[in-house]
Amino acid sequence: MKYSINKHDKYSILTLEEERIDSVIAPKLKSEFVTLFQSGTQNLILNLAKTKYVDSSGLSALLVANRLAGEAEGFLVMVGVTDHVMKLIVISKLDSVFNLFTTNEEAIDAIFLSLLEKDLDEGENASTEE
Repeated sequence: MKYSINKHDKYSILTLEEERIDSVIAPKLKSEFVTLFQSGTQNLILNLAKTKYVDSSGLSALLVANRLAGEAEGFLVMVGVTDHVMKLIVISKLDSVFNLFTTNEEAIDAIFLSLLEKDLDEGENASTEE
């Protein structure tokens, strides 16, 4: 499986260099997601700009990443989703489950906004407990 990972303080970007996420790639991708989240990643940006095809095992891998991000109290953002892959996500009614953006920059902004909201919520909860 071909991919690159750029780790930052608050997020990691995994850029998949595969045209297909199918039964051959999906188990490797799931394993990489588990490794990333176990190593401390909370927020993951998954760039799928080069991915033109996803099957049910690929969707399963994406759902695993989404679940792992939630368990880490973070969030998964997918960017660069191609038309064919987007159609499958919409048909599967997963467009309301996944966080989908066009560019890495939009995804980074969404992550920082989410972190700010979380900080504000924690601040409000701390002040109401006093």
